[in-house]
Amino acid sequence: MINLEVPKKFQQLVDQAHQAAAEFFRPNSRKYDHAEHTYPKELDMLAALLDGLSASGGGAGAGGVRRDEGKDKGNRNGSNLQLLLGTIEMCWGDVGLLLTMPRQGLGNAAIASVANDEQLERYKGKWAAMAITEPDTGSDSGAIRTTAVLDGDHYVLNGEKIFVTSGERADCVVVWATLDRSLGKAAIKSFVVDRGTPGFELVRLEHKLGIRASDTAHFRLENVRVHKDNLLGSPDINTEQGFAGVMQTFDNTRPLVAAMAVGVARAALEETRRILSDAGVEIDYDRPANVQHAAAALFLQLESDWEAAYLLSLEAAWMADNRKPNSLEASMAKAKAGRTGSDVTLRCVELAGSVGYGENSLLEKWARDSKILDIFEGTQQIQQLIVARRLLNKSSAELK
Repeated sequence: MINLEVPKKFQQLVDQAHQAAAEFFRPNSRKYDHAEHTYPKELDMLAALLDGLSASGGGAGAGGVRRDEGKDKGNRNGSNLQLLLGTIEMCWGDVGLLLTMPRQGLGNAAIASVANDEQLERYKGKWAAMAITEPDTGSDSGAIRTTAVLDGDHYVLNGEKIFVTSGERADCVVVWATLDRSLGKAAIKSFVVDRGTPGFELVRLEHKLGIRASDTAHFRLENVRVHKDNLLGSPDINTEQGFAGVMQTFDNTRPLVAAMAVGVARAALEETRRILSDAGVEIDYDRPANVQHAAAALFLQLESDWEAAYLLSLEAAWMADNRKPNSLEASMAKAKAGRTGSDVTLRCVELAGSVGYGENSLLEKWARDSKILDIFEGTQQIQQLIVARRLLNKSSAELK
């Protein structure tokens, strides 16, 4: 396998993230999988540690893609790559626990990407969730029905949001809404709504196949008044630009979801290698796969797919750090890693047989957890559509 060394300045972070995954995430993985909707209070101490590391420049908080800061000073490994490497290690421990880390939500990435200086300061230290999906709107973010109507110094929001990760636990939620449905995607904006705002109602928490340590909320918004200063980005509707501003958040978060899949798939591969070794199956990198044990040949195939997903994820994060447009690469990484994570974990269960299907091994849990990573932040099909549009230079109207 190709071995790309971790940048020296990130090695301490990677080691600390792996230690946290090994000493807390992995040992508590089953506990909070069984105790769905129970907040893991032990995360508070770990989150405080990460906050301290981020403040000192030695850690990775929920970063953003801000390409308007300063001039290009050559190749750099920055906060996006740092966060991606840390995410891989954490998800080697447990995806669900990583997703419920305080102040590391998808809403935090949105704020970090497009908020102005005043908003960055105001929401510093807050835990922000992200609300995009609606009952009638899934992967097509441009079809959002939640409305935002300007009334004096406030916007009045009405609509419904589902599948909001960490919605109940977060301090605030970044809500996507449209200023004018007739203008399509260009009128979609994002608003920071503080929990406890009148009319912002938690309807229920979902029961899920996997990532059970992370709560997933359903909200209803009825005449929710949000000050105009809570709008992220410009209030102007630019029909030529579309909703590139709010979509910019995905350039950052899609590589992170890819990193989650890379992390859990690596965990499954390592455990499967151990099981195969105990069963006497040798994996030889110096011989062609077709002359080895069938289980070894399949393992080598899975490992090569994993490596491709890992490299694509690194590239997407590196491009963001170097202020290069990475929408294509972010979708490629998300598509490859999302599918690979699901395929690898399921095939590892298959290779391990009854050992992998029971609760004595974490393989069956990883197979359940990994499926969502191929769905949220844009499904496999949506990512492939985005990649096709970019490569063929087609608009959304030309290629549906």
